[in-house]
Amino acid sequence: MGLVERLRVKWGVGLWGTLAILLAFALAGTTTLRLKDPILGLLMPDDTSDTVRWVVYLILVMPLYQALLLAYGTLLGQGRFFWSKLGAIGRYLVRSAD
Repeated sequence: MGLVERLRVKWGVGLWGTLAILLAFALAGTTTLRLKDPILGLLMPDDTSDTVRWVVYLILVMPLYQALLLAYGTLLGQGRFFWSKLGAIGRYLVRSAD
């Protein structure tokens, strides 16, 4: 059984759904990569320490990735899949904070 077939079974979607989900991941990652430097450049001067840049990156850019993933997934017809995954991440973070 190939990788796409294993993912299809794990996610409970058809072949086209699996390809749409993989495409959403690719688009969200690429878009985030393209937007990261302009966003950080607007917020911080070039001489900002790497540690501060990393913290700001985590606080601002990581949620941007999640939002883009949900948006692309919805546009590709897999919004319910990504919404359920985003909800699971939120529940995990709430439990971890307790």
